[in-house]
Amino acid sequence: MSLVRLVGQHDLIAPTVVVAFDAWVDAGSASSTAAEALVGGGAVVAGFESDVLYDYRARRPTLDIVDGRPASLEWPELNLRHTRLGERDVLVLAGPEPDFRWRELAAELVGLARQLGVEQWISLGAIPAAVPHTRPVPVLGTESSPGLLRGGVSPGPAGLLRVPSAAVSVLDLAMAEAGIPSLGYFAQIPHYVSGPYPAAAIELLRALGRHLDVVIHLGGLSDEAEQLRSRLDTATAVDEKTRTYVERLEGMVDESRLPAGDELISEIERFLRERGEGQGEGRIH
Repeated sequence: MSLVRLVGQHDLIAPTVVVAFDAWVDAGSASSTAAEALVGGGAVVAGFESDVLYDYRARRPTLDIVDGRPASLEWPELNLRHTRLGERDVLVLAGPEPDFRWRELAAELVGLARQLGVEQWISLGAIPAAVPHTRPVPVLGTESSPGLLRGGVSPGPAGLLRVPSAAVSVLDLAMAEAGIPSLGYFAQIPHYVSGPYPAAAIELLRALGRHLDVVIHLGGLSDEAEQLRSRLDTATAVDEKTRTYVERLEGMVDESRLPAGDELISEIERFLRERGEGQGEGRIH
């Protein structure tokens, strides 16, 4: 069974594919929010076999019950949708991260990318990091060969970083091995913030806009980011321990230095133990 099915006929010219999955590399929902802002209600170019890709016990469909009558189900879906940015065709692959058959999916997407004449493959993501909410959102990059990243974003971090892989990375590697230029932009989210972080979605869209040399409209994200910043500033101001911790992170950013690994890891662990696990949007934990 094929995992990917084309929908209709599409006259595309050297499209760029942008990928963002709702997954563990989507801290603060930044990349999935950016993808939705980017493509909106764009036409579906390709669909995927959800029954094969998803574990419905882990990602249960949403059931609407109206006046005691089960009325409708909303299933997790992965779609490839089309938009245009300036004169450029852009395809956005977004949805929940698949649970199964990553290698088969990667192989089929390579075939689809060749069929559609994809020019480049760009992943968006976001990771929790020891950064303060009071400074611009840092963005790290990955690239399949030197010189692909643009807009002043550098590949990093330096040295070996061994982490559990996300599906976007499996696709990146498959595209690179197939000769399709692959790169990624990853926002760093303050690890002490719980809930959506629109400032990071904005920075990902700006990084993508600089890469493609287009202006991407932010919609209501700027207002959402300002409101959250105000709530976080208030929460920081009323708690001395939180304020001290944020000031320490500010110092490291302002001095453009990385913390000593063991020192900061132990401080982060202590901070999280003392603050506990906060829940909800705009909360500090």
